[in-house]
Amino acid sequence: MFRHKGKTRNLKHNIGIASLLSFVAGIVNVVGFLAVQKLTTNVTGHFAFMVEEAFSLNFSQSFFYFIYIFFFLFGAFFSNFIIEITQKVTDKNIFIIPVLIEALLLMSVALLNYNFILNNPNLIACSMLFAMGLQNSLVTTISNSVVRTTHLTGLFTDLGIEISQLFFYKSDEQRTKLFSSIKLRLTIITTFFIGGIMAGLFFSTYKMKTLLIASIILIVGLFVDYINVKLYKVK
Repeated sequence: MFRHKGKTRNLKHNIGIASLLSFVAGIVNVVGFLAVQKLTTNVTGHFAFMVEEAFSLNFSQSFFYFIYIFFFLFGAFFSNFIIEITQKVTDKNIFIIPVLIEALLLMSVALLNYNFILNNPNLIACSMLFAMGLQNSLVTTISNSVVRTTHLTGLFTDLGIEISQLFFYKSDEQRTKLFSSIKLRLTIITTFFIGGIMAGLFFSTYKMKTLLIASIILIVGLFVDYINVKLYKVK
């Protein structure tokens, strides 16, 4: 799941990582919005807010929206930077460090005092956007841009295109490829929603500690991936 890159990946690998990371993104999306009323998994809305505040001459708030965008970008940069450095040392386990950083960052935010979180919404938003930028860059690199997990706009666009193509593509090879792609996109959308629903249910009781679920899932995913590799070597 985390150890296959490029041509060595198949649909099963992509569905596995898509399920795990989109579930995490769904949790982060809902927890971030409920806790600090900020979008914390994508930056599309922040561009609109940044321009709106600038036209209203509220430059300080416009600057904060710019910072949100920057931290998502910085997360993406940092993720690939770590991967490239690791790859120069070894071809194995090159994706583990970014996943561990994301897990530890989400865990750190989850364990902060809730009053501190309420008093520092911009810091929390930047931390979560960094984590999601890191995740989006990570999964994009692993899957050769096939899988995206932190936002749904492009997914629904691609899904609509592929469903329409079913009416025109008639060969078995074309339809098999289309059905595989549709299955992958529906998996991402479904697990994103499940993660968001779970986060909404848990947030009223556990507040930011709900992020511990996302952090644990990332660590468990790495562990399961490690076990699968060991079993494969044994076979």
